[in-house]
Amino acid sequence: MSETQDPRAVLSLTGPDRVEFLQDLVSNDITKGPITYAALLTPQGKYLSDFFVIPEPERLLIDVSADQAAGLAQRLGMYRLRRKVEIEPTDLVVSRGTGAAPEGALPDPRHPELGWRRIGTEALSDGTDWNALRIRLMVPQAGVELIPNDSYILEMGFERLNGVDFKKGCYVGQEVTARMKHKTDLKKGLATVQIDGTAPVGTEITAGERTVGTLYTQADGQALAWLRFDRASGEMQAGESKVQLIRPGT
Repeated sequence: MSETQDPRAVLSLTGPDRVEFLQDLVSNDITKGPITYAALLTPQGKYLSDFFVIPEPERLLIDVSADQAAGLAQRLGMYRLRRKVEIEPTDLVVSRGTGAAPEGALPDPRHPELGWRRIGTEALSDGTDWNALRIRLMVPQAGVELIPNDSYILEMGFERLNGVDFKKGCYVGQEVTARMKHKTDLKKGLATVQIDGTAPVGTEITAGERTVGTLYTQADGQALAWLRFDRASGEMQAGESKVQLIRPGT
């Protein structure tokens, strides 16, 4: 997967209330370190957007999918009310790679093998096959596996990927997320499957006559899928392709 297949944008949050403002909204504690992975949810606990937060002395930078940048800025603006915060797009460029990290890069907080991320004025790339890596590490992508107003972040592995903090206190959607964590066993979610053939992203996965999930990113005979784990046993089908569970990712 090339960088152009996952274009990013960078938003800037300035103003004296910026840290408290964002901290009250997102799934993770943005004060923990130099880069934080987090999500903004609906009040019903469903995914809206995921992004990285990088604090600088006078602003917070948000590294987000380019397709979600305008919507995220608009949503944050709705929550601003009387907070002293300004939300603006920037011309900054996000680079990432898995080789030697360039100056100014930060480690991807989701998994050590995801390498580094860097915000700057020029694009850098080392040719990493991001699709294959995401499948192996079970990392969902915005707009592919992560569906706004549909996905739940715990089903998509956000706890494993260091994208949620259960001790930080309230945020939008926190109650539903906490209830899923403490009161239920997750019976469906992201998984890696083996696939014999290919099928379009979004293809229904079946076992016999029952629907068991949805097929997503594919590379080198494996794929990411959302599955009902209690139904995902034995050989399954996605279009004309045979599918078999390798491991769940939650």
